Amino acid sequence: MMTVLIVSQGLLFAAIVALVLVVLALARQIGILHERIAPIGQQNPQRGLEVGQPVPRITMRTLDGTPFPVGERLPAGTIRMLLFVGADCPVCKRVLPIALDVARERGLDPVLVGDGAPPELAAMRDRLALPDIPFVTGVELGLVLQVNRLPTLVLLDDNGTILARDVVNTRRQVEALLPTVASRPAAA
Repeated sequence: MMTVLIVSQGLLFAAIVALVLVVLALARQIGILHERIAPIGQQNPQRGLEVGQPVPRITMRTLDGTPFPVGERLPAGTIRMLLFVGADCPVCKRVLPIALDVARERGLDPVLVGDGAPPELAAMRDRLALPDIPFVTGVELGLVLQVNRLPTLVLLDDNGTILARDVVNTRRQVEALLPTVASRPAAA
């Protein structure tokens, strides 16, 4: 009789240990899912430069260290798309290919503005295979535009004037910023 009691207690203890391990595994998965779906809804950006205002000329640095001017005059008819992204932003990783696809379809000039450490941003660029797209770093442009949430998309005309800006999370939100921009064939 005592043997049955000892065996049953051992099995109960093993079951409790197994349940604790299952709860820890589920907690980890919930954390991963929470990171993947964070923030999905429409978000309002803080006020910085408004639509219609020119961006001051700022010289940023690419991940390779070369100077990259923003806010200067571009060839006539060029629309520059600035997409503010972060290496640790899961929504940015999802929106980035969508925004670049829309830029290609509309003939826009995409520029990625990274928030974070250059090695992490370089790893992101390499992981997403973006060697031909300018990827600049620096906080100056984000401060001027008051970018406080990622990913934020800003469209500039050939004079460096802001045509549109907003936080984007989906293809619909990216395309909603473009009705004033006429479709042009993608650059060859």
